[in-house]
Amino acid sequence: MEKSEEIDGNFFESLPEGFIANAMARTSPKDVCTLSLVCTLFKSAAGWDAVWEKFLPPDYQKIVAAADGCSKKEVYLRLCDYPVLIDAGNKSFWLHKLSGKKCYMLAARDLSIIWGDTPRYWRWISIPESRFAEVAELVSVCWLEVRGRIDTSLLSSDTRYAAYLVFKSAPHTYGFEYHPVEVSVGLIGAENQTESQIKTVFLEPEASERYRHGEYERSLPGRRRMGVFSRLRGLASRANATPPQIGPKRRQDGWLEIELGEFYNGKGQDGEVYMSMMEVKGGNWKGGIIIQGIEIRPKAS
Repeated sequence: MEKSEEIDGNFFESLPEGFIANAMARTSPKDVCTLSLVCTLFKSAAGWDAVWEKFLPPDYQKIVAAADGCSKKEVYLRLCDYPVLIDAGNKSFWLHKLSGKKCYMLAARDLSIIWGDTPRYWRWISIPESRFAEVAELVSVCWLEVRGRIDTSLLSSDTRYAAYLVFKSAPHTYGFEYHPVEVSVGLIGAENQTESQIKTVFLEPEASERYRHGEYERSLPGRRRMGVFSRLRGLASRANATPPQIGPKRRQDGWLEIELGEFYNGKGQDGEVYMSMMEVKGGNWKGGIIIQGIEIRPKAS
């Protein structure tokens, strides 16, 4: 009995380190970090370059500057913690730390913004807290329409993604207090097409809080109450629309984000993902929000 227990206790230590490293490379970064706590042999195997190279994109040497001399684990962590500007600065790329899945943010300059090049309606500014050279500040429009797209081949396969508008509310933001916006995400491919699911969401955080606590209607100006809620009922009655959802969440970097929708990127699937945010029905003027871009990252389970 004692001999059997001794064999069981030394079983892992008796395995070749390369065998363990090869097995770890078939898991995920999260699993490797967990397995490294099992014993000293596992901890040593978890540091092998062969393990972490499996989690890196094939062209990582073109993405990470001065990667020579670094371990593959260091390169992986750098790509997780420090997004890299690509596509002439119009996109940002990084890896999801727990899964190694590819993530992107499309800069405002990479989006299609109606009247975006008309200074009367939009202006392009530089702010230190943005990862891109320019962001789009809404001056004033009554027709708000922002669209983006990305090729599915750039993304990790067999992965459920979500897209988020990343923005700020300036002190002078106005026009979003009583008017939700429509957001959607759709996947179009050679063999598969997913119809966009339209949602209505609030960009103004206080408006979303009032709606969530049932105080939204009471807070509306009396002369606007019927018109706005007639529109909301009209939106909710559409087959491909939903009632207003909870508003934006504050990110660790200080920006706000609102989910536009989600999609599944299958294996070997070629196509494009289309994302949009628009408010074209209220007829009211609005301004003040600052758009950094649209972020595409794996959907949290």
